[in-house]
Amino acid sequence: MSRSRPPPLVTGISPNEGIPWTKVTIRGENLGTGTPDLIGLTICGHNCLLTAEWMSASKIVCRVGQAKNDKGDIIVTTKSGGRGTSTVSFKLLKPEKIGVLDQSAVWVDEMNYYDMRTDRNKGIPPLSLRPANPLGIEIEKGQFPQKDLEVLFPGMSADFTSENLSAAWYLIENHSNTSFEQLKMAVAHLKRQANKKSEGSLAYVKGGLSTFFEAQDALSAIHQKLEADGTEKVEGSMTQKLENVLNRASNTADTLFQEVLGRKDKADSTRNALTVLQRFKFLFNLPLNIERNIQKGDYDVVINDYEKAKSLFGKTEVQVFKKYYAEVETRIEALRELLLDKLLETPSTLHDQKRYIRYLSDLRAPGDPAWQCIGAQHRWILQLMHDCREGCARDLTGTSGLHSAVSDPDSDARPPALGHLGHTASLKRGSGFQSGRGDAWRYKTPQRVAFVEKLTKLVLSQLPNFWKLWISYVNGSLFSETAEKSGHIERSKNVRQRQSDFKKMIQEVMHCLVKLIRGALLPPSAAEGGVRPGTGREVKAELSGQWLAHVIQTLRLTYESLTALEIPSDLLQTIQDLVLDLRGRCVAATLQHTAEEIKRLAEKEDWVVDSEGLTSLPCQFERRVVQSLQSLRGVLECRPGEASVFQQPKTQEEVCQLSINIMQIFICCLEQLSTKPDADVDTAHLSVDVASPDLFGSIHQELSLTPEQRLLIVLSNCCYLERHTFRNIAEHFEKHNFQGIEKITQVSMASLKDLDQRLFENYIELKADPIVGSLEPGIYAGYFDWKDCLPPTGVRNYLKEALVSIIAVHAEVFAVCKGLVPRVLSRVVEAVSEELSRLMQCVSSFSRNGALQARLEICALRDILAAHLTPESRTRQRPPEVERGTRSSFKQALEALPQLSSGAERTLLEELLNRVKGSMHLQLACFQAAPPPAVKT
Repeated sequence: MSRSRPPPLVTGISPNEGIPWTKVTIRGENLGTGTPDLIGLTICGHNCLLTAEWMSASKIVCRVGQAKNDKGDIIVTTKSGGRGTSTVSFKLLKPEKIGVLDQSAVWVDEMNYYDMRTDRNKGIPPLSLRPANPLGIEIEKGQFPQKDLEVLFPGMSADFTSENLSAAWYLIENHSNTSFEQLKMAVAHLKRQANKKSEGSLAYVKGGLSTFFEAQDALSAIHQKLEADGTEKVEGSMTQKLENVLNRASNTADTLFQEVLGRKDKADSTRNALTVLQRFKFLFNLPLNIERNIQKGDYDVVINDYEKAKSLFGKTEVQVFKKYYAEVETRIEALRELLLDKLLETPSTLHDQKRYIRYLSDLRAPGDPAWQCIGAQHRWILQLMHDCREGCARDLTGTSGLHSAVSDPDSDARPPALGHLGHTASLKRGSGFQSGRGDAWRYKTPQRVAFVEKLTKLVLSQLPNFWKLWISYVNGSLFSETAEKSGHIERSKNVRQRQSDFKKMIQEVMHCLVKLIRGALLPPSAAEGGVRPGTGREVKAELSGQWLAHVIQTLRLTYESLTALEIPSDLLQTIQDLVLDLRGRCVAATLQHTAEEIKRLAEKEDWVVDSEGLTSLPCQFERRVVQSLQSLRGVLECRPGEASVFQQPKTQEEVCQLSINIMQIFICCLEQLSTKPDADVDTAHLSVDVASPDLFGSIHQELSLTPEQRLLIVLSNCCYLERHTFRNIAEHFEKHNFQGIEKITQVSMASLKDLDQRLFENYIELKADPIVGSLEPGIYAGYFDWKDCLPPTGVRNYLKEALVSIIAVHAEVFAVCKGLVPRVLSRVVEAVSEELSRLMQCVSSFSRNGALQARLEICALRDILAAHLTPESRTRQRPPEVERGTRSSFKQALEALPQLSSGAERTLLEELLNRVKGSMHLQLACFQAAPPPAVKT
């Protein structure tokens, strides 16, 4: 028989596998021209023509029926094309056995189940019909005796439907030889079964969704057909009969399964309750878990659990959940209070503070815990500072007073930060003088200095963490990412509002620190109230400059440490102001202490004179002043951000006055030494130059100094002070940037010159007056008369005695200080010449011999002392009017005499002069020597 079309060809099927009664779509070519043309359709050897629905020549829809083969071709047969072929195949899966009470979207053939029940045991109830192999793998019975198993598992059972099921017993009995890989497959099978049961109705609906649609379509078609025929409400119609049949079937099913379904509903409700408890055991156990974790300190776990519970049950309407969630909120509120208490507890580390703040932030605690912590830390720092003050005050109550630990000005107590001051290398003199202090000295820190050190250490230990806490508050690092995102806008507003408040906190801490230190160190005029904090006792004494310098160094280190934290400089300005005040007080205290030491220098004068007529006193004075200035080097040095100590006019004036006071005190010491009674003078020999004759051996024999010798030594020291010491000290003042140096120098030089002039006049009075007083009695001794005298044969004894006295003065001055000889002798010669001139002018008349005698004595005295009247010696030592007075005195004396009348008298005068000079040439040699360099300007 010939065919008019090509044979059918199946090229695709969807799905390509499934259980019996699976609906499939077949696609291909030449699948027929219509439903009548389709005469055959087999899938895996099973005829599916009854369920086939021809859609087009390339598409057919049908259901797969029961088949013997697990896999086979899809064969389509048509009238026009004959038997076709297939390029694809379909795999038939074994259907899962459905229990009596399991839901199914299609009708299930019950024959297999009844056969199984009959084979097993006819007395087994339907509820016991369960899969014989729950693991889904082959059962391999073991050979273990039943009695042994019962002994191993007492009270247990191997039946998987029993409540006392022992999994180990079941595995030993049924799978003792099963491999581990097969057991892993069994576990996967159990998980799949559990997932299917958990899906419940939803899985049932998904699996039978197509069946529901087909049933709906069939019912709709029947309904439409009945409406079209008008028989849907006719008694005895097919619809009515169908309804009656369905109702009877429903009633019969309810009667048969009522007891079973009741037990099933009860079991389902129990199972659902257990499922709810198991599923939501997190919430039910959460209050107890929160308590336990809080006791263990696992706050992170508590917060995570709370966040999870809040996201799941925060808005629940279930009363049970609401009740348990309210209990959780109660526990969390108690945790918030606990964390806040720990946060505000002091002392506390910065790490703990940040941790508690982060916890409170995550728990969304009300208010601003971070700011509360900052406030508590601020109050804690202030309390620590006041406690430090009170502690030091209590320590002082057991001592002799506020200043019991303050070192005496001459004691060896020095602050540890200060080095032992060595001798100044720049001093030109005094290298031979050694300090009275030993190289090893001990110190004891005063209570007030210890208080400042303790207070600054306390601030440096607390304030950095306080500042870092604020920085973390500003940049948000205190908060977790979740809290940061949720509260970023609000926190930004808080930061802007509280910047000024935090600035006030820092300022309050700085003001408290400065106030306590001022009260402890500065005198009443400089400290607030003038009372030391915590004691109520007026401060009567100040610390020494060395301890103040140590305190200044401590405060500078404190300022640098706080600056390193990047604290704004305007908040630390009070410390800078305090340092500036302390620097001023340190300079003043050091200068005052130096003045006290200078006062005691007079007690250390040993009166040992060197070759230049100087004692060690000027060098000791210079060394003390230079050491004092060197100890102030660090204090006067301006660190970054510091102002000069001398920028305030009041400080300039005070320092200038103290410097002048030091100079004047030493000048007073010199004056005191020059007028010291003999009983108070230290016994010491007067060393003289080895090249000069020892004309006053009595000084060495008596081992004491005369007032005239003390005057000469002090005058020599005054000359050295004017030429060297005061100038050197002025240079050191300038080197240390002292102000008013010109005023200091002028006032000091004026006082020194005044003392020098007074001492010089006293010495001249002591030496010149006896010589001058002896002239007149010596001239008229033996009733000498200028009108009636013998021819001159030489100078008389009074003149020789005057020359010897002047030589004695020369020797005394020369033994002490060669430089003073011209100055002293010029004044002595001046007094003698003035007295001679007066005496000559008082004579009414001279005889020829008397005139020659007077001229001889005047000319002899003038010529002998001419070395001290030369311009070379007077240009630096004597004012011009004095020079003119000396010459005029001799001139006036000679003018008062009658002039020589003949050349014989002049010749006689020359001879007598030469004779006098020759006879006394040894004594007069001191006047002929070249004068030493001048010492006075």
